[in-house]
Amino acid sequence: MPHTCKRQALALLLALFGWMGAVFVWPKPACADDLTKQLEKVFRERPDIVMDVLRCNSESVLDIAQQGSNLRRKRNLEAQWREDMGIEKRVRVEGRPVLGSPKAKVRIIAFSDFTCRFCQQASVTVNGLLKEYGKDVSLIFKNIPLESNGIAGQAAACFLGIAQQSKKKSWQFYNTLFAKRDRLIREGEEFIKKTAEDLGVDVKRMQRDAKSKKITDMLAEDQEDSQKLGVEGTPYFLVNNLVLRGVLSKELFKAAVDMALSQTGK
Repeated sequence: MPHTCKRQALALLLALFGWMGAVFVWPKPACADDLTKQLEKVFRERPDIVMDVLRCNSESVLDIAQQGSNLRRKRNLEAQWREDMGIEKRVRVEGRPVLGSPKAKVRIIAFSDFTCRFCQQASVTVNGLLKEYGKDVSLIFKNIPLESNGIAGQAAACFLGIAQQSKKKSWQFYNTLFAKRDRLIREGEEFIKKTAEDLGVDVKRMQRDAKSKKITDMLAEDQEDSQKLGVEGTPYFLVNNLVLRGVLSKELFKAAVDMALSQTGK
């Protein structure tokens, strides 16, 4: 089969299976009808061509299928986010360190866990967005560790404890723990202490503050807020009032930020 014909056959085949959706741009109606009839005839008489096309274009099949899947997911999320806009999400953020401008038009609130692999991945995406959007986007970290009394819970308390000394150092601590998550899990409290020391933190004060009523109350509030929102796993984000669950691509995260910005009159 000529190369051009194979491409046309592949396009029709994928369209018939419903994989391409809006990704595929059909030719003009008259041409499309003729092409469809011709290819249907070929497929009836030579079904082996279908398998040949798929085998020879397996990477193209997967690429186009993935494009269609991504497009559908984006459309579904955008529909959900339009509904989210009308529902105010009330969470307590008083006393938490803010990364970025406190007056940012878009505030990302992350419900996360320092020992969660997916939270680690998402933190990279969020940091990239903060750099890209500058003063328009800020981040607040809400801690919902899987085990409050485990190493993730200790890390969360120390993050807030360091913020009582220096908000800048608390975010450096945040970045280090996520970047070296494996060491945090493996070395535990010793790694937390060493990381704090390397940042020039008063470790004794950090440990004292981490156990204070102020911080234990904040951590309890984070748990309560996550329950009210129905958070079932980490990471979970609020982009203003838009809800994002799990690890999303940068493209999808940007779409949420852009939609939130559009509501602020930017």
